[in-house]
Amino acid sequence: MPPTQPFGQPSAPSPEEGGESFASRIALAQRAGGAVAPLLTVLLAFVMGGVVVLITTGKNPINTYRAIFDGSGLIWFFQIPWDTGSDAAFNLQQTLILTTTLILVGLAVAFAFRCGLFNIGGQGQYLAGAIIAVWVGSSFESMSPIPHVVLVLLVGTLAGALLAGIAGFLKATVGAHEVITTIMLNWVVIWVGQFLFGLGGPLQNDTQTSVPVSNDVVEGAKLHVFWGDALLQGLHIGFFIAVGSLVVYWALLNRTTLGYGVKAVGFNPEAARYGGISVARNYFLAMAISGAFAGIAGAIDILGWQFRLSTGDIKASAASGIAFTGIAVALLGRNTAVGTFFAALLFGALLTGTSTRNLDPSIFQPELASNLTLLIQGLVILFIGLDFVILWLLARMRGKRVAI
Repeated sequence: MPPTQPFGQPSAPSPEEGGESFASRIALAQRAGGAVAPLLTVLLAFVMGGVVVLITTGKNPINTYRAIFDGSGLIWFFQIPWDTGSDAAFNLQQTLILTTTLILVGLAVAFAFRCGLFNIGGQGQYLAGAIIAVWVGSSFESMSPIPHVVLVLLVGTLAGALLAGIAGFLKATVGAHEVITTIMLNWVVIWVGQFLFGLGGPLQNDTQTSVPVSNDVVEGAKLHVFWGDALLQGLHIGFFIAVGSLVVYWALLNRTTLGYGVKAVGFNPEAARYGGISVARNYFLAMAISGAFAGIAGAIDILGWQFRLSTGDIKASAASGIAFTGIAVALLGRNTAVGTFFAALLFGALLTGTSTRNLDPSIFQPELASNLTLLIQGLVILFIGLDFVILWLLARMRGKRVAI
């Protein structure tokens, strides 16, 4: 009988077996660099972004970053005593609303990563959750508020899970690459949404027949705003759902047999199969759970602040790519629950701080600042791709030598 080996710490496969998987490479970076590597990644990205700002615009990058920080509302934490009605408080509410979405779409990418899969279909799964949520949320007006909210969140979650599960099923049965199938499914959802809410569509507004928009979510189905003004998009309880999802993510991966199987397949599918773990089953479940995180993100946005969905919203969502930012969130957070939270907060602050309303144009043009956000996102992904270089630098600073 061949010797057995625990799957929590599988050995690196030989070159003949194809080398390390993406999941095992990320796990190595986590063990070697801890929290220092992602922090250094962010620092390098901001330094390079500052150099670009200085060269292309002549603006002081330190003043620019300070203005973005102030516009994000994070300065509120340092304004003691705290004024919950100040502009900084309002900006912080907007940052945390974005952070809520980014946490969930980041988890949608991170969970698939743990199984060695690349879920690039978060945008479609997010929109699927939003489409189903606005349909159910605008129906059943006589339903009690709490059951109605729970129902909307549930069907939104299931919509995302079903869509991603299709990609997982195809991966598990015929080997179709999840990147290709999820991109295709993104466009399926976008055009289905265009049909549903377009003029004469089955879900178009009942009263505004000349506007390609859905019915509004009924009052009883809207999420409670616990900080700020509900009319001005105050912070809703969806934030706590996102934080709770981080706990669920951690528990699934670290305290269940499902998580054990997902991580084993992510480290080495062949070794996991040899140990009796169903690779196909874990591919399907990992994608379905990933889609569930993205689906509930779309449902929360509908119930928390958007309340309706139009064909223009669907096009704008596809263009803005909020779920694609989730890829950067997951990578920067090293696919951990705590890391995902802080990475989501960082990108949420960048998006809020560089908005036209929040950034002082005398310091930096807001139109260019939004591009700066994209630049920093790209640099973060670039430096994460060079994680072994960063780990080598860390080892040199610690006076050690490592072989790469």
